[in-house]
Amino acid sequence: MTQYLDFEKPLAEIEGKAEELRAMARDNPEMDVEKEAKALDKKAADLLVSLYADLSPWRKCLVARHPERPHCIDYINALFTEYTPLAGDRNFADDHAIMGGIARLDGKPVMVIGHEKGNDTKSRIERNFGMARPEGYRKAIRLMNLADRFGIPVITLVDTPGAYPGKGAEERGQSEAIARSTEKCLELGVPLISVVIGEGGSGGAVAFATANRVVMLENSIYSVISPEGCASILWKDGGKMREAAEALRLTSKDLKELGICDEIIQEPKGGAHRDPAKAIDAVGAKLKTLLAQLEGKSPEKLRSDRRQKYLDLGSKGLAA
Repeated sequence: MTQYLDFEKPLAEIEGKAEELRAMARDNPEMDVEKEAKALDKKAADLLVSLYADLSPWRKCLVARHPERPHCIDYINALFTEYTPLAGDRNFADDHAIMGGIARLDGKPVMVIGHEKGNDTKSRIERNFGMARPEGYRKAIRLMNLADRFGIPVITLVDTPGAYPGKGAEERGQSEAIARSTEKCLELGVPLISVVIGEGGSGGAVAFATANRVVMLENSIYSVISPEGCASILWKDGGKMREAAEALRLTSKDLKELGICDEIIQEPKGGAHRDPAKAIDAVGAKLKTLLAQLEGKSPEKLRSDRRQKYLDLGSKGLAA
């Protein structure tokens, strides 16, 4: 059953009426409601196009957080073969908010690492809603070191509200772990491609997305802080999250204009949750293209290009 966002309520009503008509016809085979149901289907399809034609930044936040949006595990299961998960940071524990391992993409070996939010209550609690602790970032560093040693490209799938801010995480060196992970991204002598598939929140995302190529799904977001957090700090009012979302310039379109996002992957109309298979296929096709572009570059060239990419950030200015 589709979960509708607040701004999709008119759509929910139309699609609900169409389903009610078909349910009545199933109960009474003599009823012919298909013509009316198809008219409602067309009305719903037109409304869907209209709703998603020009989403506000806040509505894009809602779409990026949609619970039915495909998550890291869905991309790994659909795009990669011979996936072998690797666990633990060899120091404290295995953080289930971060998953990663060696796999093959189109027959070629890669190291894939990503945030996993979970898809039901039990898995969301187990995955800590995609908010990594220090051991998660240290696990990612271990996997990136392994990839670097064997010359395997690294693919990261970013989808997190941010790093976990709990007391235990801070005691175990959360900020240091994020900084070390970001540093490791810059040091890699292999191609590093990052895809923001949902939320790219704060340093928790930067620790995975300091890459040669950063691509974003059309309705994903990438920001230094959540709109709610920003509103709480600037206006002392979390209810001003819509204004904060506008000011943060967190959409893929804004970030492409600012040079932070390299490319945007178009989503199915109505968001990736409406057609997960199509969205996942689009990400897979883009990954193959980007890997082909980076293939054959020397470790020195990959490092220098990555370094220059981040030194250049901000050169376009906020008036871009």
